[in-house]
Amino acid sequence: MPSSTAVPRFSIVVPVFKVQGYLRACLDSVLAQTYGDFEVVAVDDRSPDGSGAILDEYAARDPRVIPLHLAENKGIGNARNEGVAHARGDYLLFLDSDDTLLPDALESIAGRLAETQDPDVLVYDYARTFWWGEAKRNRDAEVLAAPGPEVGTIDDRPELLRLFTVVWNKAYRRDFYLAGGFSFPDGFYEDAVVVYESLFSAERIALLDRVCVHYRQRRQGNALRTPSREHFAAFDQYERLFAFIEERPGLHRWRAFLFEHMIDHYLFILARPDRVPAAARAEFFRRAAQHYRRYLPADFVRPKGVMGVQYDALARGSFPAYSALKLAARGRKKAAGRLKKVKHTLGKQAYARLYQLQLRRPLDPHLAVYAAYWNRTPACNPLAIYEKAKELAPRVHGVWVIRKGMEDTLPEGADHVIVNSPRYWEVMARATYLINNVNFADAIVKRPGQIHLQTHHGTPLKRMGIDQQQYPAAAKGMSMRKLLQRADRWDFSVSSNQHTTEQWERVYPCAFQSLDTGYPRNDVYYRATAADILDIRARLGIAPGRTAVLYAPTVRDYQTGYVPRMDLERVTRELGPDVVLLVRTHYFYGENPRLAELQEQGALIDVSRHPSVEELCLAADALITDYSSIMFDYANLDRPIITYADDWDVYVKSRGVTFDLLSGEPGDTPGIVATTEDELIAAFRDGSWDGEEAAARRAAFRARFCQWDDGHAAERVVRRVFLNQEATPEVVPLGERTVAPTPVAAAASTPVAVPLQASAKAPDASDEPAAEDMDLAG
Repeated sequence: MPSSTAVPRFSIVVPVFKVQGYLRACLDSVLAQTYGDFEVVAVDDRSPDGSGAILDEYAARDPRVIPLHLAENKGIGNARNEGVAHARGDYLLFLDSDDTLLPDALESIAGRLAETQDPDVLVYDYARTFWWGEAKRNRDAEVLAAPGPEVGTIDDRPELLRLFTVVWNKAYRRDFYLAGGFSFPDGFYEDAVVVYESLFSAERIALLDRVCVHYRQRRQGNALRTPSREHFAAFDQYERLFAFIEERPGLHRWRAFLFEHMIDHYLFILARPDRVPAAARAEFFRRAAQHYRRYLPADFVRPKGVMGVQYDALARGSFPAYSALKLAARGRKKAAGRLKKVKHTLGKQAYARLYQLQLRRPLDPHLAVYAAYWNRTPACNPLAIYEKAKELAPRVHGVWVIRKGMEDTLPEGADHVIVNSPRYWEVMARATYLINNVNFADAIVKRPGQIHLQTHHGTPLKRMGIDQQQYPAAAKGMSMRKLLQRADRWDFSVSSNQHTTEQWERVYPCAFQSLDTGYPRNDVYYRATAADILDIRARLGIAPGRTAVLYAPTVRDYQTGYVPRMDLERVTRELGPDVVLLVRTHYFYGENPRLAELQEQGALIDVSRHPSVEELCLAADALITDYSSIMFDYANLDRPIITYADDWDVYVKSRGVTFDLLSGEPGDTPGIVATTEDELIAAFRDGSWDGEEAAARRAAFRARFCQWDDGHAAERVVRRVFLNQEATPEVVPLGERTVAPTPVAAAASTPVAVPLQASAKAPDASDEPAAEDMDLAG
């Protein structure tokens, strides 16, 4: 690694704004390069998310990362200019913060620069990458392999001017860049200015026929694909480019090229419905027509065909003629898919007539629909939000969606509808607020004005969303396109920690807003009293003085049905009479006869059907789990967690994980790790399950994953979503939170037992969700 005072070979300028879901991948791709003589000048453009903190985290680990935090948002062009001003390297490379370098990219770039004796500009290739895993090389890649001089000017390689006009597939010699006075302008299409000015000016241009950058194709969130007046910035950029040419007589020969490129660009912007707002299209056309007349070269020959007709409309300044041309083309395109759409609609008439009728009625601003775990029973984050909304937003009437036969699971006084009943279609059509910890059915239409709150139901250790494409066992029967279409309906996504926020934003590449509030269901861990805990233990049948250990393993995608991971009879016997095991199988599994038998014998307590996981956690002195997200919630209680991971290697290969749970590194491992029954039993016998090492690991784990859980999460969600206020109160620092007492402390205080509010009945775990709906499982 180079010293901090040495001039690095490369300065990689990375502008950063609202990319916390992708930034780690970008930085990792750079820091993992085999060629290490570089610095990363990462410019936090006043990003409102966690991106700035991520930069500081990386900078603390690697001195090659130099974070710059701007006091105000200046836009990508100015952020790059700030990065250039702080760069020290021989060459400037630009990398967008949601893109990545390929392995050995810098090695290849450095080698080519040496071979061509440090040219002014080196152009290398890129590939577009898509959410479904495909990588597609630049369609004009043959330009980089075409015969020609090793080093030359743009006159030797004019075809370079027709490549995608971006700066992140080029290395610029810094002395050349500074001497040329190049800089990025404000606004959209800023790359074009630097690309053309530098290529026109360079005396030595070299090529590298190798893909060095993966250019991420964002499904949503790309500013250039968002209708706004920002696209009018294109006029300023081309005015600057023409001024650049006019000031340099030696470049006048490029007028015709620049004119045609400009007009093609304007027509492209006009042709896309995701660029200029409809109300501003006529104005954009008029501005484009003015530039047509202003910059038209005397000897310019219009292109033939449809494009020539569009040129003619611009030349005449006739927006009606242009609109008629586009309308005709659009009509032909729509006709092709009309029959398919009609057939689809007719095939859904069993419910469509009623639902379509309700969709014509206005939204009810005081109606909210809640659901949890595929319409099983009120639970989890939606239930906590429902209860808090009754307190803070009483004007909003909540209705629960449940399956038939689950009526007795409802909280007292709760309104409900049965799935697919006539009233179900009415409330789904008219509710302003839709709250769920999974996804609503595909048939549900997201109406303008409806607010969809996705609460999720766990922190992701296992791979989720589009990451599951790499793991066939996890993705079996799942349509990723349908998954993302469901996620497209989300307006808000609730998160309990930065790790989760980054994962959700990356694996569900949609346009939702993250709510970094904490998980509402975990509020109870900061509000339950000693009396509550003693009452729960009494109802569960835990004798006073016994140590209750909750064993809660997760589902295995590579297995069918419930397969015990340990000999429960042996473990309970070896742990001795002072320990009672509370066993909770995953809700995807049905009842297990062997568990019932062991419970009959008094060997354990089967709590698989207990209505509230939160109550079980409050009752337990310790938790044994494997890869279940329950560990993240239980960590709030600051009680021992034992990781029993007998199949870690198989699980990692079949499902994938987001971090190494067994590493023992601070923040990764919540306590003692056992990979065999013998190790598990030994941990209890020698006391290490609750020793100093376990406590130190737990503290680091809590700091990382209990980041925003402080007892006020539900209030923050309700204020932001229902009341349209700031998500207050501020999060209480971890060291200042008061957590529920341990069972031992609760018993020592000898309070009078006061029951918690009755919870809903446990879901029928034998009724599993469809495979395509298991994308949010905890």
